[in-house]
Amino acid sequence: MDSEKHIMDKLLQYIKTDEIHEVVRFLFDTIPVGILIVNEVQDILYQNRKATYFMERFQLPDEISRVSKRIFSAMQVSKVAEEFPGEIYIKKKYNKSPSNWTFRIVFREESTPYICIFIIEDTISNKLDLNRMRQQFRLTRRETDVLRRVLDGLKNLEIAKELEISEQTVKDHLSNIYMKIGVQNRFSLMRELVNQ
Repeated sequence: MDSEKHIMDKLLQYIKTDEIHEVVRFLFDTIPVGILIVNEVQDILYQNRKATYFMERFQLPDEISRVSKRIFSAMQVSKVAEEFPGEIYIKKKYNKSPSNWTFRIVFREESTPYICIFIIEDTISNKLDLNRMRQQFRLTRRETDVLRRVLDGLKNLEIAKELEISEQTVKDHLSNIYMKIGVQNRFSLMRELVNQ
């Protein structure tokens, strides 16, 4: 917990001074977890690429706002340790997502209090051995990138945006994937790979 607070402190320091080093920016934008940092009036101080992508598709669970308000209230009377003695996790399932989502809340009480929300997607692709599938079906690494996102329920436009490629390129990769695996569409692709 202390190391996470140290990381958040450093990140906030970079954000405030606008001196985000390219390595730090790369790290936070490529990490597979969304990171949101909010202040006591619920303004977003920072969000990485994964959090931005999440916020474009979904809303944070209402519980996060309620818990955040309680945390900041407890900070004002120095009772955070009493009211929140353990880790804070909120789980949510969204109708438009095949994944379950976990939101981990950590906070900092010192000079500038803030809350950090880690957004963790429990994806289908994380449960499969995609490296083995890549070798078995002779998929390229980029085809495997597309396949991972298809398995996680993303649409072609969403995949294109996340991978920073054109939607037509996504379609081309999908055609190659279907041919190599011997399926006709996403449904049969999912059935074939999940039941392996």
